[in-house]
Amino acid sequence: MLTFAHMSTFLSDDWKSYSLIDCGGGEKLEKFGDFTLIRPEPTAVWPRKLSTQEWKNKADARFEPTSKTAGQWIRFNDVPKSWIVDYPINDHTLNFELQLTKFKHVGLFPEQSSNWQFIAQQCARFENPKVLNLFAYTGGASLAANAAGANVTHVDAIKQVISWSRKNMELSGMEGIRWLVEDALKFVEKEIRRGKTYEGIVMDPPAWGLGPKGEKWKLEQKVNELLNGARHILAKESFVVLNTYSGFSPQTLQNLVKTHFKEGKAETAELVQKCETGNHLSTGSVARIEFS
Repeated sequence: MLTFAHMSTFLSDDWKSYSLIDCGGGEKLEKFGDFTLIRPEPTAVWPRKLSTQEWKNKADARFEPTSKTAGQWIRFNDVPKSWIVDYPINDHTLNFELQLTKFKHVGLFPEQSSNWQFIAQQCARFENPKVLNLFAYTGGASLAANAAGANVTHVDAIKQVISWSRKNMELSGMEGIRWLVEDALKFVEKEIRRGKTYEGIVMDPPAWGLGPKGEKWKLEQKVNELLNGARHILAKESFVVLNTYSGFSPQTLQNLVKTHFKEGKAETAELVQKCETGNHLSTGSVARIEFS
C-alpha cells in the first residue's frame, strides 16, 4: 500500500560555499564561492530587501536575457572562465566546476543539496546499490550516490554536459561512474527489454528538450510514459527521486505517484531556498519514494 507524508518543504540551507543573498524584482543575488552573480528569477515577484546600490556593489556579473532561452553576462569585475565550489557529504567533498553559460545556468542547482542528502541516506541501505540518474546534467546526484558507495549510471542527452559531469567526478576524487549520451526514455525502454533493475532512480526531467538524435521531449506528454518505465526497472527494495522545475505542483506529483506506484512510502514537497534577507524562494517540486 502506498502511503504519503504530509506535503512539506525541503529547505536547502546547508551550504558553506553558496548563499542566496537576496531575491526580488524578478532576480536573485547569489554567491557561488568567491563570486556573486545576479540571475533572473521569474517567481521572485516581491520587492528586494536590499537596495539597487547594494546589489550593484556586491555583484561581480549580471545575466541579461537576449531571447527566451539565452542571453549574455555583463561583468562588473573579473570573473574567470571557470571556478570551483564544494559541498561536503558523508566523508567526501563534492567539487563542481562552474561557468557563466549563455543559458544563465552556471553548472549547479544548489537547492538540490537536499535531494543529495536523501540519495546518500537511501544508498546507505544497500551494499553496492545500482543507481540510475536520468536527465543528469552536471552530476550532483551522481556524485552523491557515488560517494555513498553506489554503482552509478549517468544519462544525459548532451555530450558537452556529460564531459562537464566527468570533470566534476575527477575534481571530487571519484571514479567508476558510467556515462551515457542517450535519450532518457529510450534508455529506460532498453533496460526494460534487458531485464535490468536499479535500487535507485533519480529523474530531473526538463519541461521541454531534444534528445541526441533530435528526439522531442515535452514533460506533460512524456511523464506518464517515463514513470511507467521507471517502475518496471526498480528493484523490490529501492527508492525514487522525481524533481521538476516545470511548474508541476507537489499535488500534481502526488497524483502521478499514486497512479504509477501502488506501494511504498512517498513524500511530495517544494524545494526551497532561504534568502539571507529573510524570504524563502520556491525552486521546484520533488517527489521521493522509498520501497522496502
